[in-house]
Amino acid sequence: MPGSMRSSMRGGRGRRAMSDINVVPYIDVMLVLLVIFMVTAPLVTPTIVNLPTVGNASPQPQTPPVIVNIKADGTLSVRYKDGTLTQDQTMTQNDLDTFVTNRQQANPDEPVVIAADKTVKYEAVMNVMSELKNRGVKRVGLLVKSS
Repeated sequence: MPGSMRSSMRGGRGRRAMSDINVVPYIDVMLVLLVIFMVTAPLVTPTIVNLPTVGNASPQPQTPPVIVNIKADGTLSVRYKDGTLTQDQTMTQNDLDTFVTNRQQANPDEPVVIAADKTVKYEAVMNVMSELKNRGVKRVGLLVKSS
């Protein structure tokens, strides 16, 4: 009780809890860490992977893809290469299904690329892509123009 009398006698000027956090030590630590990282970053060398070498291996021949063009009016055309000849045919959806099925039986790993006009609805492109997948095409891609 004597301690409570003293604090009341001073008129409330007793010790109050300090509610401020001193952040200066934290800033000092962060600056030291920043300097350490800035000094050590240029010294770290990226790891180099030594890949095995192969004797006289010939590169695998790449099969040219079948390109399905979807035009702005919704018509389909197919461009493909037979030997050295490049052929271009206009087709309906049913003709495309038959063509792709026959082509996949002859060349199961041949990729198919869809080239659509940018005004074609997304739904039309996805329908063609879905049909190609249903017909057993393993590799389907989209052709884009680099800007």
